[in-house]
Amino acid sequence: MSTPFVHLSVHSEFSLADSVVRIKPLIAAAVDRGMPAVALTDLGNLFAMVRFYRSALAAGVKPIIGVDALIDEGESLPPSRLMLLCQNRDGFRNLSELVSKSYAEPRRRGRPVMQRAWLVDRSAGLIALSGGREGDLGRELLAGREAEARERLEYWLDRFGDRFYLELQRTGREHEAEYNQGAVKLAAGAGVPVVATNDVRFLDATDFGAHEARVCIQQGFTLDDPARPKHYTDRQYLKSGDEMAEQFSELPEAIDNAVHIARRCNLELSLGRSVLPDFRYRRAWMRPDSWQRAPVTL
Repeated sequence: MSTPFVHLSVHSEFSLADSVVRIKPLIAAAVDRGMPAVALTDLGNLFAMVRFYRSALAAGVKPIIGVDALIDEGESLPPSRLMLLCQNRDGFRNLSELVSKSYAEPRRRGRPVMQRAWLVDRSAGLIALSGGREGDLGRELLAGREAEARERLEYWLDRFGDRFYLELQRTGREHEAEYNQGAVKLAAGAGVPVVATNDVRFLDATDFGAHEARVCIQQGFTLDDPARPKHYTDRQYLKSGDEMAEQFSELPEAIDNAVHIARRCNLELSLGRSVLPDFRYRRAWMRPDSWQRAPVTL
C-alpha cells in the first residue's frame, strides 16, 4: 500500500509562464497515484478553478482550491510567496476578493500582488503555507536573520493561528537545504507544524524538457543559451506518496500534515447557476434610451 500524500502546491498551464500541467491529465495522474485529493494553486489567479473543481469531483478526487500568492515587499524587493488554500466558502469568498483586488491595484514587476494589510480582514477560512525559501520568512532565514524570521512567523500566526504551516521542499534548487534546516529549527522552537510540498510544474520527470521550453519562450531565451536563468529542476513533478515519504523520511510529520490539511479543506460550490439581482424594466417610450426601472417587489 502506498504512503498517503496530497500535493498542495501545483501550478497548471493557467499559471501561464511556468507550468505545462493540464487539468484533466492532472486529475488522471492523481487517480493513478492513489491520491484522494489534490490542490490547484496557480500563480496569483483562479482562472482554472471551475474546470479543475468539476473534473476532480467527476473522478472522485477531492479538489482543493488555492492560490500561490505574491506578497508585495515594496519597490526595491521582488514579491515574496504565500500559499493560500480554501477551507470553506468563507475562505473562497475571501480568496476571490484578494485575487480580484490584486488585479485592480498597480502591479509589481508586471505581476498582480497582494498587500499584507488586506489579509487582516480576509484570512478567515484560509489555510496559509509559508512559501518555502521564497516566502518572506524563508528569505530572513537564508539571510541569517533568525530574530526577524521569528517576527515574521509571529505576524502570520496572528493572522492565521493554527492555520499556518511552515512549508518544506526538496527539489534540488539552490539554498533549499539551508532553508529547510532553518525552518525545521524555527518550527520546533515555536511549536508550528511543517508540511512537505513539491512545487509541481509538470506531471512526470520526462516532461521537464517541455516545461523548460515553455519557460524559455516566456523569458525570451533559447534552451542552449548558457546565460539563461534556471529556476526549476526535473524533480518538480507529481511524485507518488512513496517518493515524497522517502524524501522526507526523517520528517514523517511533514507528509502526514499534507494529508491533514487536505482533510481540513472542505469547499463545496454550486456551479452552473447564475446568481443575479432581480432587476425588472419596463419601456415607457419606444426609444431605447428612455427605459425606466420598474418597482421591485421584495
